Amino acid sequence: MTVTGRLELAAFDARDTETVAAFYCDLAGWEIGRDDGGWIIVKTTDGQEIGFQPSDDHVPPQWPGQERPQQFHLDLTVDGIQAAAERAISLGATRLATGASWITLADPAGHPFDLCQRDGATGTGLFAVTIDAPDAAALAHFYGDLLGKPITYEGPEGALIGGDGQNLMFQQVNDYNAPRWPDPAYPQQAHLDILVDDLDGVEARAVELGATVLKGGGPQYRTLADPAGHPFDLTV
Repeated sequence: MTVTGRLELAAFDARDTETVAAFYCDLAGWEIGRDDGGWIIVKTTDGQEIGFQPSDDHVPPQWPGQERPQQFHLDLTVDGIQAAAERAISLGATRLATGASWITLADPAGHPFDLCQRDGATGTGLFAVTIDAPDAAALAHFYGDLLGKPITYEGPEGALIGGDGQNLMFQQVNDYNAPRWPDPAYPQQAHLDILVDDLDGVEARAVELGATVLKGGGPQYRTLADPAGHPFDLTV
């Protein structure tokens, strides 16, 4: 039987996790699920979780360049992106770009996020955690195999895996600049936490699929880098 993990959450680095967590709660009507000494988990209205990990040396990304790339971002859905963007700015966001059906802003920690128009949407929803990659399709297949999730979309601009009410989008970035955790010159902006029952088995499966084991780890967790260099944690 193929050994797989279960996506728990995406965790974003921030100097002030309380401020950025409160921002998303105020903007989207989400709730604080847990606050463990500044390591904060926010629950969305449909039960998904997003984490905010304290990092005293966090350097915010500078979107859209690749000198300090975003690496991860949240795609939020709402009916009425202009009003939602104005509210986000009043709560501490910075407007970065505007498209036909989306607006890109940076949250108070500097992480970009997109407000995407969804006609008839009630409230603000989390459509996907989106991850940059030099080969979006390949990274989608890596996580699809690791998590046992199907590929639900694949095109020139990216790919999507879904299931269990969680979506991971992989965005094609041709001039992609990978994190090199724990090198502070090439820091991570976020990482995935993946729950497993068989730590050794899922680690071996991840390596077989193209991951690299990183320093650290112990009896309860392992840290690896995916084929695009993004760190992720396997935890029991």
